[in-house]
Amino acid sequence: MVPKGLRVLAVSPVSGYGGFNTSIHRVRALESLGCKVDVIDSAWGHIGKWESLGYRLRNRLFRTGLPVALPDIALDGPRLIRAVQQTDWDVLWLEKTLTLDAEVLKEVRQLSPELLIIGFSPDDMFGRHNQSQQFLEALRLYDVYLTTKSYNVVELQRLGCPKVLFVGNGYDPTAFRLVSVSMEDRERLGGDIGFIGSYEEERAAMMHYLAVNGLTVRIWGEGWNRMKRRHERLTLENRPLYGDDFPKACVAFKINLGFLRKMNRDLQTTRSVEIPACGGFMLAERTQEHQELFEEGNEAGFFDTPEELLEKCRYYLAHSTVRERIALAGRQRCVTSRYSNEGRLATVLPGLLHRTRANNQRSML
Repeated sequence: MVPKGLRVLAVSPVSGYGGFNTSIHRVRALESLGCKVDVIDSAWGHIGKWESLGYRLRNRLFRTGLPVALPDIALDGPRLIRAVQQTDWDVLWLEKTLTLDAEVLKEVRQLSPELLIIGFSPDDMFGRHNQSQQFLEALRLYDVYLTTKSYNVVELQRLGCPKVLFVGNGYDPTAFRLVSVSMEDRERLGGDIGFIGSYEEERAAMMHYLAVNGLTVRIWGEGWNRMKRRHERLTLENRPLYGDDFPKACVAFKINLGFLRKMNRDLQTTRSVEIPACGGFMLAERTQEHQELFEEGNEAGFFDTPEELLEKCRYYLAHSTVRERIALAGRQRCVTSRYSNEGRLATVLPGLLHRTRANNQRSML
C-alpha cells in the first residue's frame, strides 16, 4: 500500500497536447493513490523557433551516433535543483527526461540522499530515437526505471540502470470511460472501421488494403498527409482527438483498429487498454502480451496478416451482437484486472518504497 501523503516531485510534460496526454494521467494516478504531487512541467510551451531548431539539429546529430547533448530549453535542470533545495521530497518522478544530465542528478542526490528517483517512459528507451546523451549518462543514477516495454528491462540494465521493472500500459478512467454517443456524434466521429493514432507506413498499407477490398476506413491522428496511396473509401482527418471526442469515437466506430508502432517494437500500447476501457470494440495486432491482456475472441479480436484483418473486419461488421458482447467484456476486463494507471502503479510503488535506501549512496563517486 502506498503511504498517504507521500511527497512526489514530478518532472513531466503535463501541458503537452493541450493537456490531454498520458503524462498528466499518471500524475492523477499518483494523486489518487494518496500522493501529494508537485509538477515541473517539462513541455516546451512557448519556445522560439531558433531554440527549437537548435534542439532538433542536435537531436539529429545524436541519432547519427555522435555524443551530442541536447539543450535544456525548458530549464528543467535549474528548476529541479531549486525545487529540491526548497522542499523535502520522498520521490522524484522523471518522465522521459532527456535534458537532465548526470551532474544535475548528482547534485539532487547530495541535497536529498534519501530521495527515491524513479524514471518512467511509455516509449522504447533502448531505441536511439528516444534517447539522449544526457539520458544515457544519467541512467545509472536512477534508483529504478519503469518501462512499458518488457524487452527494455534487460536492455536498460545493460546500459547501466541498477533496477528496471516492467509495468503494463494503463489508462485514465476519467478520460477513457463510457460516454453517451448521439447519432450526430456517430456521424461526426465514427464509421465502420476506425483508427486513432499517428502515421506509420505499415499502418497505412494495412488500411489501404482494407479500402481497396471494399471496406470503409476513417483515420484520426497526425502525420497522415504523408500517406501517398489514397482511396475514396479511406478518409484521412489528419488531426488528433482530444477530450470526450476520443471515447465517443471509440464507441462510434464499429471496429477500432489497434496497430503497434514498429519503430518502438511495440507488443502493447496505451491504445491497447484505452479503447476497451471506453467500451469500444478493438481488433488489434496479435502478440503474446495482447493475448495476456484480453482473451481472444471474447474480450478483443486479434490479427496477424492483412488477409486475416480483412476477414475479421468483414465478420465483425456482419455480426453486431458478437461485436458488442466482446466490447462489453473487454471493458469489464479493464476494470477487474485493474488496468488503470492507478492500478498499475499500485502494483509496483509499495515494493519500491519499502526497499533499503542504503543503495542511494552508490553513484556519488
